[in-house]
Amino acid sequence: MAEQQLAEQALIHDAQRGDVEAYNSLVLRYQDRVYTHTYRIMGEEASAADAAQDTFITAYRRLETFRGGNFRAWLMRVATNTCYDELRRRKRRPATSLEDLSDPDNPDGPPLPSDSATPEQIVQQQELNDAIQNCINQLNDEQRIVLVMSDVQGFSYQEIADSVGAQMGTIKSRLSRARVNVRRCLQAVQELLPAEYRLLNDD
Repeated sequence: MAEQQLAEQALIHDAQRGDVEAYNSLVLRYQDRVYTHTYRIMGEEASAADAAQDTFITAYRRLETFRGGNFRAWLMRVATNTCYDELRRRKRRPATSLEDLSDPDNPDGPPLPSDSATPEQIVQQQELNDAIQNCINQLNDEQRIVLVMSDVQGFSYQEIADSVGAQMGTIKSRLSRARVNVRRCLQAVQELLPAEYRLLNDD
């Protein structure tokens, strides 16, 4: 692990000095994580792919502002802000029509590969992933962003507050409401989930 961190630090240092190949190595290392993050926030593949690409472009332009620490966390904050900016642009200029966002060639969304899962487990994991993503998509932008940053990416309240420019109390409130809304949503569709993923009623 220490060797990997040293290797990553060397890549970052070289990239900050203008080494494009070093930055490309960082892109390859983090592209799947960034795409997963943007997909969770944007809710569909095309927008997630655009946001991921914009994330790496922005990160390259701002690489000199990275002063050490957790590069993954820094990159994910760039990704979050990229998504947030796009969502705000959509609010200012809403689309005149809605298209079916599902891909007929891949209706289950992006694959979730597993080296050890059985085919049945892969199907169950995909069903759960689809149900969770559908519920996340139903959240408003503010709730969706804090939920993804906290529960998917593991950011602290303070890191989320700094990233989105809100008070910590606001972040906690949004996250609490988001979790309640997702839980209620999953309870409403729990018959579609594998038995081991079904939630117990609170009653």
